[in-house]
Amino acid sequence: MDSIARKYSEQFKKDAVVDVKSGDTVKVHQKIREGNKERVQVFQGLVIRTDNKSSHTSRITVRRIASGVGVEKSFLLHSPLVVKVEVTKRSKVRRNYLTYMRTRTGKAARLTGVDFDRSAVNTLPEAAVPAVEQAAEPASAEAQADKETAEATA
Repeated sequence: MDSIARKYSEQFKKDAVVDVKSGDTVKVHQKIREGNKERVQVFQGLVIRTDNKSSHTSRITVRRIASGVGVEKSFLLHSPLVVKVEVTKRSKVRRNYLTYMRTRTGKAARLTGVDFDRSAVNTLPEAAVPAVEQAAEPASAEAQADKETAEATA
């Protein structure tokens, strides 16, 4: 029974997700739909909580100060509405839930930064492209080349 539930939850997971930890400052790119238009909105803040890291319901809670008011948003990492998560700063913390940061303001709200390889953390491994798509790419490249030569001669 457990394997059936695991297979079902695995089909809803994204292929690769950035490894986000508590204490990271992140930019979360989220799709917002307004009427019939769709745009991407960026929410930048401190990750104060991570939940269920290995599950398809993995969630991060991001906090920022907007116009002097603390705003917290919770994001499902495997949601199709979350386009990209980018780690901009990594800090040294000793716990998973940073709820004490809600009461801190000013200099007391600073965390000690840690050096990390930003490009290595933010680049995701490429998913294995099926052979059918790989075979289709050269054909489309040839069609594009034929189109360019036709335009050049015209």
